[in-house]
Amino acid sequence: MKPTKKRDWSVFLRGMQSVIGLLGLCIVLSILSPRFLKWGNILNVLTQTSLNAVMAIGMTFVILTGGIDLSVGSILAFSGMVTAGMIHSGLNVWIAILIGLVIGTVLGLVNGLSVTKGNVPPFIATLAMMTMARGATLVYSSGRPKSNLGEAFGFLGQGKILSIPVPVIILFFVFIVAYYVLTQTATGRYIYATGSNEKAAKLSGIKTDYIKLLVYAVSGFTAALTGMVVTSMLDSASPTAGTGAELDAIAAVVLGGTSLSGGQGGVVGTIIGALIIGVLNNGLNLLDVSSYYQQLIKGIVILVAVLIDRRRR
Repeated sequence: MKPTKKRDWSVFLRGMQSVIGLLGLCIVLSILSPRFLKWGNILNVLTQTSLNAVMAIGMTFVILTGGIDLSVGSILAFSGMVTAGMIHSGLNVWIAILIGLVIGTVLGLVNGLSVTKGNVPPFIATLAMMTMARGATLVYSSGRPKSNLGEAFGFLGQGKILSIPVPVIILFFVFIVAYYVLTQTATGRYIYATGSNEKAAKLSGIKTDYIKLLVYAVSGFTAALTGMVVTSMLDSASPTAGTGAELDAIAAVVLGGTSLSGGQGGVVGTIIGALIIGVLNNGLNLLDVSSYYQQLIKGIVILVAVLIDRRRR
């Protein structure tokens, strides 16, 4: 019986690695900087983390199937820029937001079609979309930002409901829906099955191409939603918005314990991973660490997370 208990304990610890890492990071930063645990700073961390976390939730769906999406940062920029352009043209704010979300979802579907019908590897398909969407953003905007988008649109990124920032509330609802889909529906089981063994999933009757189309559409939608919030928060749509955002999203997913090989993980871990990145960024800023060193430290953290994932596999 003792070996079984030890094995169960080791499995529990592996599942809690991200939580332990987050708690340890918070303890260290609270010791190094008294400002870290102030309520205003905690709200700031949650708000900034929500931007990456929403996009990372969509990325989780893709990675669970064994894929990858490098285009989310460019989709974020293009959706936000088109939405800003429509608002400037006088279109109703909420209709403009809806169109922006549809654009992101359609671009995600294009990624899915490239992977399923075109048999293009996900890395190449989404890399091509990353380049095309960024180019389309520059063409549409002529390389110039679009600012002064109005108070109604600004509420999405700057407003509060019961003292809680709207971006945090948006993250909460996205998380609840994603968690329910992955854990309580047949679609969620099919996503895990596709990532675990696609051939076996096909033989069992799962339409794996449909599942892949779905997850890339979800990733495009969450990227566009993040684009709406970022644009609203800054009151400006920039053609360079979202540059490198795909790396933060992937890092949050991997830090949260989702396997890059697919079939293992979930959105709870992704939220924890996003918090680790958000807390790390905030702590380094509070400690006045150079941005150059911040990139270096973040890269090391990501590498360690991937090595742990490979060791676990």
